Amino acid sequence: MSTSPRRATVVGAGDISRVHLAALASIGVEVAAVVDLDLARAQERAASVGAVGSSDLEAVLAAGDIDVVHVCTPHDQHLPVVVAALEAGVHVLVEKPLAHRLEDAERLAEAAASADVKTGVCFQNRYNGTSRAMKEMLDGGGLGRIVAASATVAWSRTGAYYDAKPWAGQSARSGGGALINQSIHTIDLLQWLVGPVKEISGRASQLVPLPGVDVEDTATLTMLHEGAGGGRVRSTMWATNTNATNAPVTIDILGENGSLSLRGDLTITAADGSVSVVSDTPADPDVPAYWGLSHEALIADFYGQLDAAGPFWISPADALPAQRILSGVYEQSGLYGSS
Repeated sequence: MSTSPRRATVVGAGDISRVHLAALASIGVEVAAVVDLDLARAQERAASVGAVGSSDLEAVLAAGDIDVVHVCTPHDQHLPVVVAALEAGVHVLVEKPLAHRLEDAERLAEAAASADVKTGVCFQNRYNGTSRAMKEMLDGGGLGRIVAASATVAWSRTGAYYDAKPWAGQSARSGGGALINQSIHTIDLLQWLVGPVKEISGRASQLVPLPGVDVEDTATLTMLHEGAGGGRVRSTMWATNTNATNAPVTIDILGENGSLSLRGDLTITAADGSVSVVSDTPADPDVPAYWGLSHEALIADFYGQLDAAGPFWISPADALPAQRILSGVYEQSGLYGSS
């Protein structure tokens, strides 16, 4: 991490903000303010870290004493918050997805690319030990030619979940459900690990209607990746929010010389039948494990790169492929205005 002192502002005082605040405390970054449209909620969250609570982002930015804005708002608020921070000359770290609609995500990426500050995106699962082990094995050619890949996300989102955060069940604000809100991390990992996606085919729908909820709860998709050496690899994925529990995400990648199987731990099977296992660092007991294990690692890395040349390695441009994939499924399913 950079030796120069840093000060941050967290915008959005919902559940994910406490993960960012805990990570900032752990790496020694001072939190100047927590901003939320609900002033009481902002003040409550800010008090937990000795910061100021505010409902006026413009005033906080105008004070000119912050280095990084963390965007933890509902999806439909990402673009205006990011643009405001960039125009103020402040670095930005934004939660997934980039925005609730692809057109806004592309506008955000364009704004970030033309700014003189860094913008990072929280695809923290790329930092998991298991993810890094898979990436190292694949990039090093340890599996040989990739033959196939698959993934599942079988989680539970009940009426109580949407009662607590109504915006998440409103497509006009969230942009969708199981794909954009819960499974986007796994979509990102598949395209990062297996290769850029050239073709997609999928369908998304709501199988279990819930009062006041108009987002999909289940989706299936196939992706055609451009693998190493120009070869094509097909992956399949199934995602649902109708499961009884939040089961571990699974990713399976089969190569000519072995396989990778992620089910909590990563099992690496070589061509000779030998097996090795990689485990991730245990999750914070106060944070649901399915949120991901590596927010702190990503946040620390982002701050450590602020003085380096060039963009952060998970920039909005790097986050766009996952959003384009899920948006393509929505379009093929006739959902959410097809963008």
